[in-house]
Amino acid sequence: MDDKDSKRIETHLRRTFANAQITLKARPKQKDSAEVYIGEEFVGVVYQDEDEDGSFMFEMAILAEDLD
Repeated sequence: MDDKDSKRIETHLRRTFANAQITLKARPKQKDSAEVYIGEEFVGVVYQDEDEDGSFMFEMAILAEDLD
């Protein structure tokens, strides 16, 4: 994922979730995805969609221990 796509996705996520603390960080060994953080906390991964050029998927796990 190039820097231009990363910034576009970061802007979209910030606007969608109304949270300016969302950031994307490159994954050194994976060029088709980026890690998503809110502040210092890792929350998920954004992947390039293999089936639709120019589209991306956001994957976020919700662990049982996080649900109170």
